[in-house]
Amino acid sequence: MIDVVAVGIGGFAGAVSRYLIGRLASKIWQGDFPAGTFMVNLTGSFALGVLAGHPHLFSAFPDGGLRVALGIGFMGSFTTFSTFMYETLTLARRGKQLLGALYVFSSIVLGLLLAWLAIYTI
Repeated sequence: MIDVVAVGIGGFAGAVSRYLIGRLASKIWQGDFPAGTFMVNLTGSFALGVLAGHPHLFSAFPDGGLRVALGIGFMGSFTTFSTFMYETLTLARRGKQLLGALYVFSSIVLGLLLAWLAIYTI
């Protein structure tokens, strides 16, 4: 039951963080590129790489509650595949196929690169 509470607390924190970063990004970036989701998903790729690639960093917590709260709760609500897909389709529908392709390509390549860096260089 403690895992369920940990996921819920982490999920709340991740959702609020995602919302605030999205608002900040929309104030900074005025273009059509979905900078908020892009920033959140890349940050999440790196952070989940740290969590998955370095479990010893969380070994001080014997029940794994922090790892569950961060990995499943926070990261699950912080990053978003569905918004990524919706924004890509919206760009295409608005006639911005090249920008949509750039969004997909850069999100995947940079996300994989950041996850790799987190796992293998830290």
